[in-house]
Amino acid sequence: MADLFVKQAKEYAVSRPCYPSQLFRFIASKTPSHQLAWDVGTGSGQAAHHVCAFLLLEFLKNVVGTDASVKQLEYAVKLPNVRFQHTPSTMSLAEQEQKVAPEGTVDVVTIAQALHWFDLPTFYRQVKWVLKKPHGVIAAWCYNVPRVTDAVDKVFDHYAAELKPYWDRARELVDNNYRSIDFPFEPVDGADDTGPIEFVTEKEVDLDDFLTYLRSSSAYQTAIEKGVELLREDVVEGFKSAWIEDGSLLKVARFPVYLRIGKVGDA
Repeated sequence: MADLFVKQAKEYAVSRPCYPSQLFRFIASKTPSHQLAWDVGTGSGQAAHHVCAFLLLEFLKNVVGTDASVKQLEYAVKLPNVRFQHTPSTMSLAEQEQKVAPEGTVDVVTIAQALHWFDLPTFYRQVKWVLKKPHGVIAAWCYNVPRVTDAVDKVFDHYAAELKPYWDRARELVDNNYRSIDFPFEPVDGADDTGPIEFVTEKEVDLDDFLTYLRSSSAYQTAIEKGVELLREDVVEGFKSAWIEDGSLLKVARFPVYLRIGKVGDA
């Protein structure tokens, strides 16, 4: 996935939603030890930033955020408690120890809106190697399409239908809210299963922000590469008409977030 978001890295960094504090509180409540978090596929660092913020509130210190895209990391929020590290798409255990952490030293692995792009068998071997046993936690979440207003949503849904053929097949796992993704971990303490558990995140946007969000998707970029402009003038005009219908230029986009969470056990 190293080149997946290169062309739209800046747009991705500024337009994508952050994640709700309730999500991180829940993950932390299921993580017995809070010394080190590994944020995988950190991209522009939204999750790493919030993981770090939560850790600071709890007097904890360290997050390592990794990504295969150097371009994405250029837009990551720089914080003293987060170490950002470029990693190859596949790593040997020796490379993992050097770039991420030694065996059995990570308390929680977080993956925000990225797990569906991974070679899961390889990645899960890395996770099971690096997590503390038996209670080290893996938490992976995705967010689905935003809801704004009925008028905007109607235009968006027509646009999304035209966009669908340009999505990678991995996107189907997001459409399914990670219900069908392979997730070979044990339920965390107090849970009957590994989810998905639903949260909601909100982002205040104007129309330009919303269109930037649409242009930041990999499917939109794929369509452009094929010579297809999905945000045609008539589509943009449709969004404009819907956007001003209620007289408000700023709107709240609500993104549903779906969490899969488990512990490594003795694997």
